[in-house]
Amino acid sequence: MFKKMNLWNKSKTNLTINERVSRILEQPIPKHVAIIMDGNGRWAKRRALPRVAGHHEGMKTVKKITTLANRLNIETLTLYAFSTENWKRPKHEVDYLMGLPEEFLGSFLPELIAENVKVSMIGDNSRLPAKTKKAVEKAIEQTANNTGLNLNFALNYGGRSEIVEAVKKISTDVKNGEISVDHIDHECISHYLMTHALPDPDLLIRTSGELRISNFMLWQIAYTELWFTDVLWPDFSDKHLIDAVEAFQKRTRRYGGLNDKESKK
Repeated sequence: MFKKMNLWNKSKTNLTINERVSRILEQPIPKHVAIIMDGNGRWAKRRALPRVAGHHEGMKTVKKITTLANRLNIETLTLYAFSTENWKRPKHEVDYLMGLPEEFLGSFLPELIAENVKVSMIGDNSRLPAKTKKAVEKAIEQTANNTGLNLNFALNYGGRSEIVEAVKKISTDVKNGEISVDHIDHECISHYLMTHALPDPDLLIRTSGELRISNFMLWQIAYTELWFTDVLWPDFSDKHLIDAVEAFQKRTRRYGGLNDKESKK
């Protein structure tokens, strides 16, 4: 029995990416996957390279993971590209990061269009440089009618700021008599968030070994499954995304309740 199990485990680990994808597609897929892309700077430091080299390599990973996510029939992939706190970084690094959307979308947009991928964004775009804003708006406009994966960039985004803005809008609407205080519930608050058109994430992935949320989608991840890895973002591969989705498929989501077996005990 033990030898047979060992053989089975060995054969499973030796499956190709295509075979693992086929197996995944036979089970429920997370509709919305969110990723905190962390570790670009450390990746560069370990190679005695400037931090911006890590960000450039991380951009290549975005392309690979977007392609696979679309293949896995994931409906929305939200990538934490730049937080409201990232403005505190050195100016040359911020300037480089603000140039990445233009570079990424400039080279990858034709492929996104061909693959039926839709581009969207959450975050405050009022502070973005004109070239960054223009590149994102162009991608959103040119992919607006696509019906495949929704590639959603969280750019100049912070979970606390999002909630504060939602509270302000709700307060204004209450003051103007558009809604009543009794109307405010979970669904109402969700409606005022930047993600109101999206389902809450089913799976949140964070790379680089850090075990924290870093002000990302604080309201939306109340019942999201979390998956952490020590792998730095530039090294995050198709295999790692598949590992995360397979782990998700093995979990039982209770949303604070009991599953069928537990409820019968």
